[in-house]
Amino acid sequence: MQLAPLDWIVIALYGLLALAIGLRYARRAGAGAGEFFLSGRKLPWWLLGTSMVATTFSTDTPNLVADFVRGGGVAQNWAWWAFLITGMCTVFFYAKLWRRSGALTDVEFYELRYSGRPAAFLRGFRALYLGVFYNVMIIATVTLAATKIGGVLLGLDPLTTVLVAGSVAMVYSATSGLWGVVVTDLVLFVVAMAGSVAAAWFALQQPEVGGLAGLLSNPAVQPAMSFVPDFSDWSVALGVFVIPVAVQWWSAWYPGAEPGGGGYVAQRMLAAKNERESMKATLWFNIAHYGLRPWPWIVVALCSMVVYPELADIQARFPNLDPSLVGNDLAYPAMLVFLPAGLLGLVVASLAAAYMSTVSTQLNWGSSYVVNDFYRRFVNPDASDRRLVAVGRLSTVGLMVLGAAVALQLDTAGQGFQILLQIGAGTGLVFLLRWFWYRVNVWSELAGMTISFLVALYFAFVHGRLGLDPLTGWQQLVVGVAATTLGWLAVTFVTPPVDGPTLQRFYDKIRPLGKGWHRVVDTSAARPDDGSVTAAFLAWFLGCVLVYGALFGTGYALYGRPVAATLAVAVSVGAGAWLFRLLPRLGFSD
Repeated sequence: MQLAPLDWIVIALYGLLALAIGLRYARRAGAGAGEFFLSGRKLPWWLLGTSMVATTFSTDTPNLVADFVRGGGVAQNWAWWAFLITGMCTVFFYAKLWRRSGALTDVEFYELRYSGRPAAFLRGFRALYLGVFYNVMIIATVTLAATKIGGVLLGLDPLTTVLVAGSVAMVYSATSGLWGVVVTDLVLFVVAMAGSVAAAWFALQQPEVGGLAGLLSNPAVQPAMSFVPDFSDWSVALGVFVIPVAVQWWSAWYPGAEPGGGGYVAQRMLAAKNERESMKATLWFNIAHYGLRPWPWIVVALCSMVVYPELADIQARFPNLDPSLVGNDLAYPAMLVFLPAGLLGLVVASLAAAYMSTVSTQLNWGSSYVVNDFYRRFVNPDASDRRLVAVGRLSTVGLMVLGAAVALQLDTAGQGFQILLQIGAGTGLVFLLRWFWYRVNVWSELAGMTISFLVALYFAFVHGRLGLDPLTGWQQLVVGVAATTLGWLAVTFVTPPVDGPTLQRFYDKIRPLGKGWHRVVDTSAARPDDGSVTAAFLAWFLGCVLVYGALFGTGYALYGRPVAATLAVAVSVGAGAWLFRLLPRLGFSD
């Protein structure tokens, strides 16, 4: 496919704008590690929250939604919709705790919560495990999506796309630091939303689709429209809905939806002006990510079921495309070819924006671990700010190179999603409890990470070779969660708790809610204005109702069901009003 001159003008204008923002903040980012990785802790909630939304809106996200919808219907999206429960838990229980910690990165937490050489080892290990291995996998899945989009829209081979897209993102992230990332994210979010809405609009205009009415009446689409799976077939309902809602949200560590907060979400909370701004940023992120954004992607995916009923139809439309790249996730970029000149450029720019946003965040976040929690902690404790920024920029280059190499080995977005989900299966509960239960120690966390990783390796390389019947994705998740949870709990009870002085310092600094600390520390540091546990649980519930009501209200409106849409929106508005009145009881300081 060839882009028109107008398309290239639109893309060039976006590129120049992003470059201008990056250069604007380059000098500020180079002032020191605190500026490069946390923007001096001066960022407002709306900018931080939008940055989180833009980061999760990557090139692989609409592809993943298309993969889900074409493979199991709209209900298949509960694989990620269920993570809203995790996100709202972070908003009302953990956002203020992270901000109180005063850490530069979330893995710096380990030497605040634990003590001695084991804590230092865990910090360094986790920094490399997340900052390098896990981060590279995320960059790879995002870059894989970019190769598919580049192949469909620009006729580029995967290697060329990787070299061009990766180099631009790498240079940008290494230059601008977090200041440039979050400010650019604001622009990228607007461009990306405009692009996704335009893609949905023109997908509906295709003659085969026949508009929204034609789409909803199409017999090929109707079985895929339900928001929940068919519970008459429990083998499907368990994997699509029950397990994600009952188990996955608290047990699996997944980027952007880490139980208790972590990764780039924690980085944004740590960069907030204060506790209240940290809470508001994560609340806005969850509302926008789950309640506002999904439907344009879903509409495009449903339209693709009419335009490209089989994968062979996609291959026929793009005969020069590498057959190994043809999967259900390719349907989203395949629908973009119907956009007119100018708008196609806008959508390509929006996808480039999505790629830049996610990869630049991942590179900045990953290099913060390498610099703060490995290099400065173990290699050069006396390094100057100038040296730390230089090492951060160098590690940014290394992470991008590794991510690009792994991207060339993957096939589909769903494959990358499942790998990340399985690796983190079962570790979530320890991340939730370590703030509130004194008994959790270094060995609890090491056991959880080790067991979950070994279980993932077993299913990837051993299970099939033993001649055993293959397990579905949700069955593997449940086995991983059970084995990991039982393992780390057993290790917790056979190893000693953290020493008393360390626990006391942690409690005095963080002041976590609840009674999990009363037996071992002096809790007089707690203040009446730290918030109410009951209010936090109610806010958590109301936040979920608010977002799910908005999500399904929008869906019902698109489906032409005004009564159901009105009811869902009314419930959402009511939950939001109640939540707003409840906020003063949650104990967030200014």
